[in-house]
Amino acid sequence: MTLADEIDPDNSLWDWLAFEVRRWRTVHGISQSLLARRAKTHRQTVNNVESGQRPPTEELCDAMDELYGSQGFFRRLLMFARLAHNRDWFRQFVDYEKRAYLIKIYEHSLIPGLLQTEDYARACLRAGRFKDLEAEVIKRMKRQSILSRPDAPRLQVLLSQSVLYHWVGGPEVMKAQLARLLELSKHPDYIIRIAPWRAGAHPGMDGAFRLARVAEGEIAFTEAPGGGRLVEEPAEVLDFSVWYDCIGAVALSEDASRRLIERVMESFDDPSDLA
Repeated sequence: MTLADEIDPDNSLWDWLAFEVRRWRTVHGISQSLLARRAKTHRQTVNNVESGQRPPTEELCDAMDELYGSQGFFRRLLMFARLAHNRDWFRQFVDYEKRAYLIKIYEHSLIPGLLQTEDYARACLRAGRFKDLEAEVIKRMKRQSILSRPDAPRLQVLLSQSVLYHWVGGPEVMKAQLARLLELSKHPDYIIRIAPWRAGAHPGMDGAFRLARVAEGEIAFTEAPGGGRLVEEPAEVLDFSVWYDCIGAVALSEDASRRLIERVMESFDDPSDLA
């Protein structure tokens, strides 16, 4: 059984779209190679679309509508899939994250999940009121395994200064978490920088987001209460990439960021300093 055989069109609009791409092609007796030539793309790209590993482009949808005489069916379905909320978006981003060779993160309220200590993660997840707290903690810690694989991704992280001051789990948990952040900041493949309060307004004030660069391009995920949104359209992903660079332009250097983290760590020895 192939990945395309496992696609359930009832799961989401994206799965329905992948299902229809394959169904229309097989009904019309057209090979993946022929469809790829008509869309001026590669056969593997068509295969990835049908297996739900990547969304179709507008060009592929237009080529299918012309080839099948479907009167804009695929282009409209693509439009609605992009607009709709998908509860599976974060899981899809995590799948991209697993095979990324570069991950960029901007966070304005919490230490990102990939960098969290177990106690910090537990405090965050407890606040989220998950039914099986420990199962969620294990899942989050397991996700960090991508950082220890042989082909681990490079990591670039921008954090708002406010992240350092949120008392997640209390002073001891925070001090251990900031120590972990300092440790990671010294890794040769990681860059961790702080966007200071004095930087004023910048694009990151609109919310947290992350980018994953994989073989076929770059993907973005933007955070939102109760979920988030996966962004795969190249033009929109480029917007997030530009915003990341704009935040980076006002962030402290790596050394200055480490010094700030150290100062905040020291202040947790006397929590009254942070009251």
